[in-house]
Amino acid sequence: MLKLTYSRALSNIDFMERRPRIGITMRLEMETRRFYLGRDYSEAIEAAGGLPVHIPLIPKNRYIEALVEELDGVFLPGSDSDVDPSLFGEEPHPKLKNVVPEKDATDRLVIEAAESRGIPILGICYGMQALNVARGGSLIQDIDSQVENGLNHEQGRPLDRHSHSIEIDRDSIIGRLESIAANGNSVRVNSHHHQAVDTVGRDLKAVAWAKDGVVECIQDPRPEKFVLGVQWHPELAWDRDRLSTEIFEAFLEACRERFGNEQRPEA
Repeated sequence: MLKLTYSRALSNIDFMERRPRIGITMRLEMETRRFYLGRDYSEAIEAAGGLPVHIPLIPKNRYIEALVEELDGVFLPGSDSDVDPSLFGEEPHPKLKNVVPEKDATDRLVIEAAESRGIPILGICYGMQALNVARGGSLIQDIDSQVENGLNHEQGRPLDRHSHSIEIDRDSIIGRLESIAANGNSVRVNSHHHQAVDTVGRDLKAVAWAKDGVVECIQDPRPEKFVLGVQWHPELAWDRDRLSTEIFEAFLEACRERFGNEQRPEA
């Protein structure tokens, strides 16, 4: 009986190991010194067929290199902090919010390790901004004060409400998704950010914009790469919004392709 139970346990482990392993960088609560992450990010990855792996914010190169070596994809989630403007050569704007050095440093190391291995990357909100800065781009530090006739990009609750529209380049990862290809290039999204992409980083391309010109999506246009950043929050609606679902499906499909190319042994 014990042998049978152990055999079943091994079978379950093997099944999980065949799922693409997706590293998700965490957050740091400064007051309590706790690493944490909202459940929606991991649930979205699991529902799309991935195995979420939480990455604590320990900005040590050897640790990150060893960890990323075991991953099939990297997911850079949103954060309640801002990217340090010194990373793109600017002084802090008066409306800059809190900066978490461990978050900035860890995310940058993860991006560098993933890029050196050709691992697919998906960035959401802060994650998109961190990706852009890591590629040498810059950010608008505060939309309200720096974008003329800017929209409200901090909608508040309910968090999953589609509050403003975006226009999508049809010749892009997002633009080729079924829900966009079938229904035109305009869609409404939720919005929870006061910063945005300014100068687009190297080997990145802006592929979606809000009506006020704020960049809402970036990608690496090279066909062999899956590097995508979205400014809205599809993880909050992956179970009921088709575009949100398709974003995670496309990401996981790219991760499966890499997983298959690695030729890891089957159970």
